[in-house]
Parts: sequence; structure tokens; C-alpha cells
Amino acid sequence: MWLMYAILAAVSFGMRGISYHWTSQQGFDRNLLLCGAFTMGAVVNLIAAIATGSAWGAASLVGILMGLFSLGGNAGMFKGFAVGKASLVAILTALPSVVVVIVAYLLWGEKLHTMQLIAFLIIICGVLLVRYSNDLSLRNLQGAQWGLLAMLMFAFNDLSGKWSTMIGAELFPSMFFLFTTGAICFGLWWLADLRKSRMQASELAAAVEVSGKSAAVDKAAAGIVPSRLRTFLIGMAVGTTNTVGMFFIITAFDLGKAGLVSAVAALNVIIILIYTRFVVKESFSRTELAGIILAFAGIVIMRLFGT
Repeated sequence: MWLMYAILAAVSFGMRGISYHWTSQQGFDRNLLLCGAFTMGAVVNLIAAIATGSAWGAASLVGILMGLFSLGGNAGMFKGFAVGKASLVAILTALPSVVVVIVAYLLWGEKLHTMQLIAFLIIICGVLLVRYSNDLSLRNLQGAQWGLLAMLMFAFNDLSGKWSTMIGAELFPSMFFLFTTGAICFGLWWLADLRKSRMQASELAAAVEVSGKSAAVDKAAAGIVPSRLRTFLIGMAVGTTNTVGMFFIITAFDLGKAGLVSAVAALNVIIILIYTRFVVKESFSRTELAGIILAFAGIVIMRLFGT
């Protein structure tokens, strides 16, 4: 049963990755959009918790930790898609399962069998081929850095999700705290950036006197509110993919091993790469394609022989 939930999580997270890539290319404010995405998750899980009569125990507070890791992962993925090569970022965000397998073995004794180690080495070789492909530019290296951050944050988020099931935390209250934490953090981040931009605008206005500037500023300000509202609402729509994905993956963690669940969920990269190839029209060099194939093979091996 865990396999079905893990596959559904992979599909949901694949759609999340596609949504992040599309919105990152449209010039939306990242922090406001992700604030909307996490707000949607908080609202949905609050309603679900009330409807199901879930218990709001202290164990549910682990959702705050999950929210902080999810904050880092989502911000890193969005930034990576905005400044780097989508296929490279997608590959890196498929690797949390490697970290999860190793840490789960160290913390909870989930054994790392020979085939898991082989899968780990194959995945690393694949990523190195992608990393050192001939057409990898400095711009793409920057995207790789953000992709690496997302990888680590999503790995710790997966581990926190597994831990929440081990300590008996209720699903919906935990997810409410997860998404509320993310919404608050992204909201504060957006307000800080907004304050900074306003200060810069004030300094510029004080330094430059332009005839009719006040009217122009007022006219521009009139369009700010609808733009912000649109960004927030689109973020809420995008947030449905993340909300559904988290529901499926935490349910899978409750039924299966952390490393195996995370590995299957990592297959969301297939959906993202299909999108980048046929919609974004992003071409792959031979070396890069070989690296992608190796990374896929490693994930599949980990899935097939991870038990």
C-alpha cells in the first residue's frame, strides 16, 4: 500500500516542480507566491483536522520542524529553476532519497543493503556526469547550488515526516503546523523585501527630481495591489500540488521504510524532465543524457532492490 501512496506523491511533486518552473519564469515574486502556496496547505489541513476530529497533541508540533525544512527546500527549488538549468535542478531535487537512506540507517537502523549502496554510487556517478557536462555554464552552476540546497532540505523534511509517524503525531495537525510555519516565514520574508525595496525607492525619489513624478508613482501604486493579489492567488493554486504531495508521502512513510518511500517519491524527476524536454524544449548533451539515465537507473535499482 505504501508504494501506491509513494507513487501518488511522486506525481504530485512532479506537478509541483513544473508549477515552480513555470511561475519562476513569469516574474512572480517568489516569497509572496510561496506564502500563498503554504497558506493553501494550512487552510486545507486545518479544515481536514477539524472535520476528522484529529487530536492536537504535542507530537504534532514536529510539523514546525518539517515546515522549516520545507521552507528551505521549496525556496531552493524555486530559485534554482529561476536562475539555472531546469533539468539539472530537477536531477538534484531527485536525490534526497540518497540522504534519507543513509541517515535512516544511522538513526533508526533501516539497513543499507548492498544493492542500496550500488544504487547510491550509480546515482552519484550520474549526477557527476550532469555536473561536468560540456555545456554546463556558470549560470547553470548557480542553479546547481540552489538545487543542492533543495536536495538537503527535502531530505531532512522527509526524515522529519518519518519521525512524525514514529512518535504518533496526527497527520492533519502536523501538516497544519508545517504549512503554517512555511506561510509565516515566506510572508515575513516578503515583507522584509518589500520594506527594503520601498526604502530604495524613497532614496531614489529623494535623489532625482522629475516633473510629474508624483502622479506617475501614484499611478504605478494603483496597480500594485491587484498584482500582489494575483501572485498570492496563483501561489494558492500551486500550493495544492504541494499539499496533496505531502499528504501522500507522510501516509507512505507511516506504512513503509523511509528510504524506499523517499526513493519512489524521487521519481517525480521523470515528470519534470519530460516537461523540460517537450515543453521548455531544453536539449540534452550526450554526456548529460548519460548522467540522467544513470541517475534514473540508480533510483530504479534502489526501488527494486531496496528491501
